[in-house]
Amino acid sequence: MSIPKEPRQLMINLMYLVLTALLALNVSASVMNAFFTLEKSMLTSNEIVTTSNEKVLDAIKKEAEAYEGDTLKQIALTKATQAKQIADDFDKYIEDIYTNIFDAAGGEDPKKPGSKIPKDKKNKDITTRLLVDGQPKKGVDPIGPQIYAKIIQTRDALKALVSVEKQETLESAMPLGRNIENWKEGLNLKKADKNMTWSTYKFRQMPVAAVIPILRSFQADAKTSASAVMNEMFAESKGEIIKFDAFFPVASAKSSYVLQGEKYEADIFLSAFSTAASESTKIYVNGREIPMEEGKGAFSTTGGKLGTNSYNVKIDVTNPLTQETDSYEQKFEFEVGQPSIAVAADQMNVFYIGVDNPVTVSAAGINSNSIKVSMTGEGGGTISKVKGSSYNVEVKKPTGNAKFAYVTVTGGPKPVKVPFRVKRIPDPVPALSPGVHEGNLGNGTFKAYQGVMAELKNFDFDARCNIQEYDLVRIANRQDPVTSQNKGAKYNSKSIRLVNQAKPGDTYYFRNIKGKCPGDIAGRSLPSMVFTIR
Repeated sequence: MSIPKEPRQLMINLMYLVLTALLALNVSASVMNAFFTLEKSMLTSNEIVTTSNEKVLDAIKKEAEAYEGDTLKQIALTKATQAKQIADDFDKYIEDIYTNIFDAAGGEDPKKPGSKIPKDKKNKDITTRLLVDGQPKKGVDPIGPQIYAKIIQTRDALKALVSVEKQETLESAMPLGRNIENWKEGLNLKKADKNMTWSTYKFRQMPVAAVIPILRSFQADAKTSASAVMNEMFAESKGEIIKFDAFFPVASAKSSYVLQGEKYEADIFLSAFSTAASESTKIYVNGREIPMEEGKGAFSTTGGKLGTNSYNVKIDVTNPLTQETDSYEQKFEFEVGQPSIAVAADQMNVFYIGVDNPVTVSAAGINSNSIKVSMTGEGGGTISKVKGSSYNVEVKKPTGNAKFAYVTVTGGPKPVKVPFRVKRIPDPVPALSPGVHEGNLGNGTFKAYQGVMAELKNFDFDARCNIQEYDLVRIANRQDPVTSQNKGAKYNSKSIRLVNQAKPGDTYYFRNIKGKCPGDIAGRSLPSMVFTIR
């Protein structure tokens, strides 16, 4: 495919390449926003071309009015007017399709009022149904093939306005419908795709956000093609072609957010550049002229001050036809941030022995591959990566007063050490059942329990403590106490006999209770329990 000589068409072609590349990605929120940024850029370009076409038509009209007897000038005016009308009709046709898709996608997103971004911007079924499949059961034809036919019809109508000998030359300056009949050429289609239609290739399973800039590009192509016809008519009426007469400064930045110390880079260019104006166009940034190449000025600066930074752009353009100089100014902003590292325990600000302690290590503005995380200080801890920014910490012994275990992160601007205390798992509470620790119990209820459990209260980790041993003492009315030494949590045979002997008025003591939690070297003493049978 030949490279277009017209800078604006080259810019549009590059936009197509960018759009195709973006569609190959897993569509994220930031990519969706890029589609609407592209749409805004194309709308701005469309407005410029529309204004330019109106001025060209006005110039042809003035020539025809000044020379009413000149048949060639009258014919040029008629054909230029027809070219504008053809482009306007096509523009309205595409605008109606855009409105239908926008409305089908839920209208404007209520979370972004005034943004003109549809609510259901990621929906692929809407575009496939409206543009590719249609609704056969309802007798609704797909719009995609109609767009294909409308593009060819509009292109041929514009070509017909110039003489046959000039049509071939004119066609190279008309982007609308260029090689549309041979759209498969150069595509490496699979055998199953050989019968694919143009509308299927363009629109099937395309999100609404991606289709919108495609429709805008059709409108831009139509106006640019009409511009080529109108310039030809102007040349016939006056003998000189105007390729530009309106400008707007645009900054295309690699990123509007940079880190402190890094460079901010942007291309500042005229969206409707004319090669005829290259020698008479000057770009200034903050009052300093910057070099230009093919209508673009290369500008770079270092992100120094944190927060919002700005720069002023001024473009002076001298019209080669009138020798009048116009100035266009715009202010641009970018954010400068500071690289940072944050470490946070996911559940508590304390590490506990014997359980997994999840930790999140986040790094803003730093390559994750350069980050190294380790444990230092007290506690005998180790840290291992789970996935992404998630880590797990294991510790072995408690930290003393003013002693800490540290999660240390290196690889950023400076090492980061975040302190954590290390504790044993809190003492569990002995119970016959969750919440049953002491008090009066019915005879049948007491006999239904089968032993003693260790209950962890208000502890967010997945941990379980076990009862090692305890003494069960029954004190019956007017009888001596009877004791059963019990190993483990469940009642042994003697304890079962004592429990089954329970009568109203009896008192049962659970004492010398020992339990062991994860990470414990030896068992720990737990509080006693007393129950009175009613």
